[in-house]
Amino acid sequence: MWQPMALLRIRAAVLVLESAAQRAGHAMACPFSSSDEFEAALIRARLAAGVYGPRRRRRRMLVAGAAGAMLALLFWVI
Repeated sequence: MWQPMALLRIRAAVLVLESAAQRAGHAMACPFSSSDEFEAALIRARLAAGVYGPRRRRRRMLVAGAAGAMLALLFWVI
């Protein structure tokens, strides 16, 4: 009875070690072929996270809308 349980534990330990070795091998691989690709991906991720501050698109749209409204009002008055 002792030997089959010991063999099962040894097999389980070997499987755990093999899977750990495979994960370690994958962890060493880099998905980027150059540092430029890595830096571009890092900047994209930081922009998506909002690290560099809010985007100015809304402000530009509001300014453009206000300028358009002013021009329309000016042409309507004339």
